[in-house]
Amino acid sequence: MLCPVCKTDMIDVEYEQIELDYCVKCRGVWFDSNELELLFEKINLQNSGLSVSTLISRIDESIPEDKHKCPICKQKMGKVSIGDSPRIVIDICTNGNGLWFDGGEIIQLIKHASVNTGQKDGAEQQVINFLGEVFRI
Repeated sequence: MLCPVCKTDMIDVEYEQIELDYCVKCRGVWFDSNELELLFEKINLQNSGLSVSTLISRIDESIPEDKHKCPICKQKMGKVSIGDSPRIVIDICTNGNGLWFDGGEIIQLIKHASVNTGQKDGAEQQVINFLGEVFRI
């Protein structure tokens, strides 16, 4: 699979039934549509209200960033803005194939989700540990 930003091959990494595609050049991560929910389940954030279907409903056409093409269906992805400080802009396939996170955005999303669920302590460290295991190459 090609990185939607760099157009270089991404590597597949798998950990606990979650297979992610990672770009070693820009450090971006592709989550297939069900993988975000699996990650949130593993770190007890499944009640955050952040799923592919809810994010698709929040696509904002007014976000001025360049639109990347979905690495699966090759259609331009939509943009979703989450949070305020910092604001996270996620690329999401409008056909529901998955989500693209630029380097560092997944940690920001976990912080945001953990505040929304009231689980402030431990969620960030859990995802750091999880991603550390995933990307141990």
